Amino acid sequence: MTTLQLAHPGALPTQSASQLLRAPDGKMRIDMGSISIITDPASLKALVLDHVKLVARTVPIPQVPQVPGMPGMPGGLSAGLPKPAQVEDLGKAFIEGHEVNGMKYTFHPPALPSLPKPPAIPGMPAAPGIPQAPPIPTVAEVWTSASTKLPVLTTITGAFGQQVCHCKPAPPAAPPPAPTLFQVPPNYKLT
Repeated sequence: MTTLQLAHPGALPTQSASQLLRAPDGKMRIDMGSISIITDPASLKALVLDHVKLVARTVPIPQVPQVPGMPGMPGGLSAGLPKPAQVEDLGKAFIEGHEVNGMKYTFHPPALPSLPKPPAIPGMPAAPGIPQAPPIPTVAEVWTSASTKLPVLTTITGAFGQQVCHCKPAPPAAPPPAPTLFQVPPNYKLT
């Protein structure tokens, strides 16, 4: 379950359900409402399944360096993210009886370019400038299952607000997901 609380005054939190599965060969599937995304890190391709239109689309996954401490996450998920300025190992813990390893990543927003200054009037003292508030960093705290290597609890806090994603891992004795869950269903049109 993902809960998003925007930083806007009066904004109500929103929740959305999703399901994340991992195949023994490293493929991952995330189901979000009427859309499923199946990633295959070995082929650097993803399948996007539209369950309403019964359409499947193949999308290349750009090869991007992995974020340290987030094993198994396809490179495309970290596309566009700046390199974390600070990485902190939070150690081992237990969440709902599952052993997890925690990492904390702090990302600082890039500095904005300065605007050119207008010409000054000779002899006039310069007006004092408005002090700039320091930019708010984005902090991601990720607790990953020691056995499945999938995230169990992820909290991301930044200028936008806070997003919390809590995944309930399957019991350790659960069988692996069926291979057909990582394929295009037979009644879907591949585009």
